[in-house]
Formats: sequence, structure tokens, C-alpha cells
Amino acid sequence: VQLVESGGGLVQPGGSLRLSCAASGFSFNSYDMSWYRQAPGKERELVAHISRSTGLTNYAGSVKGRFTISRDNGKNTVYLQMNSLKPEDTAVYYCNAKNDFSINYWGQGTQVTVSS
Repeated sequence: VQLVESGGGLVQPGGSLRLSCAASGFSFNSYDMSWYRQAPGKERELVAHISRSTGLTNYAGSVKGRFTISRDNGKNTVYLQMNSLKPEDTAVYYCNAKNDFSINYWGQGTQVTVSS
């Protein structure tokens, strides 16, 4: 089982990044997918979630209207489009897969730094 995140980096405030998470080794279509983030000294928090069947999404209040989660079941990939980035969005971003039996898979994380 692998979840491989990519697309992180350094961006100026107000800029955009698109994170990708490529999944392999499990039935991607059977898992809800989420993005979490963890800033230094803080707990890991849920950023965005997309359901496996309906594609229903939900977001943390701090990113609503700026971030968009999507998935391509044909490519076994989930995305996080991040616009209007703020310094407080700086964190390591993690991809998560979870099924009905509470089996969780995590990626290794990708660093996002928002700074001028």
C-alpha cells in the first residue's frame, strides 16, 4: 500500500499550489480520501474530505472557499487545489485513505511553505 504526495513547495502569500496523492496497493474506489495538515508545534488537523461514492466534500472552516479537493478514480489520485494561500497554511500536508472498517492509510507528507 502506498500513498505518495507531491506538489508541495514554497509559494508567496496569495499564490496557489496543487497537491496530488497517488494511491496504489488497495481498492481506491472503496476509500474515502482526505487531506490533513500539521504545522510545527500543532496537532494534525483535517483540511478536506471527499467521499468514495458520492464525491461529497467538506472542508475545515479556515480553508473553505480557498481549497478544493477532488478525486480521479480512474487514476487512483486525489488532489487538493489551494488558492489564496496564507502564511498560516504553512504545514506538512498528508493524504489519508479510510474505509468502512476504519482501516487508515497515510502518505509521507509534503511540505507547503507560504512566505514572502
